[in-house]
Amino acid sequence: MLEAFSVATITILAVISPGADFAMVTRNSMVLSRRAGLLTAVGIALGVLVHVAYSMAGIGLLISRSILLFNALKLAGAAYLVYLGVTMLRARKADPAQAAAPAAALSDRAALRTGFLTNALNPKTTLFVVSLFTQVISPETPLAVQLGYGAFMSLAHLVWFALVACAFSSAAARQFVASSRHLVERAIGGVLVALGLGLAASSLNRG
Repeated sequence: MLEAFSVATITILAVISPGADFAMVTRNSMVLSRRAGLLTAVGIALGVLVHVAYSMAGIGLLISRSILLFNALKLAGAAYLVYLGVTMLRARKADPAQAAAPAAALSDRAALRTGFLTNALNPKTTLFVVSLFTQVISPETPLAVQLGYGAFMSLAHLVWFALVACAFSSAAARQFVASSRHLVERAIGGVLVALGLGLAASSLNRG
């Protein structure tokens, strides 16, 4: 019971803490559509399952013990965040006549892929899931229970970011974006670049 409570508590706190996942869902919901935001949330939930899978396979223990391997993963994640951020920083102010026009559509597959890669390459989620499976969840815990924990982690991400998508795709949020889309894009892009550079710096300092 204590193990389950610890997993649930740590998962919820980790999910609601701001980060790259939050930034991407917010951006896609405000700038694109509620559907894009929700599909990004689904992609994030699927990305969590990747971390769960390799943690249960024992690779998570290797990552937690190997600074070199973990730093390599952090650098890969940092590069992806910087790439996304730079793309958004290049957003330009729309002409007044086109200010109310919707942003270029994002396919369902692209929205899913964005959410999936943002989470699968997110060192924050790597550290969170690996820590749970190496420090909190006992090796003696039945496989079915471990699978249940993994499903809960994924579901918690899906529910939270679905709520975020709905909130930031509201009429008020979309009305703000209609006239300030480039500012929203640049602000979120700046956050992603800062996160990526911070991750890269911490990896190089430990290397």
